[in-house]
Amino acid sequence: MIEAKMCSYEEFPASELSPEGMKVIKADNSLQFAIPQLNIKYAEKDGMPLHLHIITPPMEKKDMIEKKKKFPLVVFIQGSAWKKQNLDGKIHILCEFATRGYVVAIVEYRPSDVALFPAQIKDVKTAIRFLQEKADDYHIDRNNIFVWGNSSGGHTSVMVAATMEQEYNDEDGQLNIKAFIDFYGPTDITKMNDEPSTQDHMSPESPEGKLIGKRPVDSSPEWTDKVNPINHISEEREIKPLLIIHGDKDRLVPFQQSVLLYEAMKKLNKNVEFYKLQGADHGGDAFWKKPILDLVEHFFKKNM
Repeated sequence: MIEAKMCSYEEFPASELSPEGMKVIKADNSLQFAIPQLNIKYAEKDGMPLHLHIITPPMEKKDMIEKKKKFPLVVFIQGSAWKKQNLDGKIHILCEFATRGYVVAIVEYRPSDVALFPAQIKDVKTAIRFLQEKADDYHIDRNNIFVWGNSSGGHTSVMVAATMEQEYNDEDGQLNIKAFIDFYGPTDITKMNDEPSTQDHMSPESPEGKLIGKRPVDSSPEWTDKVNPINHISEEREIKPLLIIHGDKDRLVPFQQSVLLYEAMKKLNKNVEFYKLQGADHGGDAFWKKPILDLVEHFFKKNM
């Protein structure tokens, strides 16, 4: 008899017991589930610990221990109207996305009631530098890093793309990012009341007003000009490829916001793709279904 404690799975004998009436199901032993590691501290600013949820693809135990297997990194910025984020908000979808072969890091930044713009941009860059430094620990391919955000997180994603190492950095060091995705993010916050919306965007108490220190959005150009990523884009400055997806029935962030960004990028001959998701509301389920996630993955692969 083989001692169970000494043998491998392959060597271990299958039971041949077969009581009457028992049914048999063939086991599928292939790897299936992503591996989330929650609340990893990457920095502390203004007395606030900042965290990441890091999700790695399914791996054999030996690959997890040896840390030789590497995957592209997707840094995801959860929308929150620049308030405190719910890092768990899309974790079920992002865990499923990680099974496609990506490390996904959901990044927390200081909310607007703790730190005004551009703290959010600085924090995401700090998180990316942390992940670059700890790449081996989390199975990250340093040569393939992408940033993806939705709503206010989409705005932050574009702001990182537009500024990179030039502005809004708390540390030195190159950000080795290949491409960016913006799901229905604001662009020019001074024009958000120009189109139909279920929320006021101009008052000092609006999310946009709070982002700039509870100031009136329509009369604070010294702040709002900096918040607009278009003002950071120029013909001379390199901007990595950008994918924009926005619903044409967005009741919160007008579709026009993405049109403004797309037209500005095209005018300056930047690499940009824009998809209108017909019939989609702000953050609706349509954005998180297989056809759109396939589009996102195709964009990543094209820019690796």
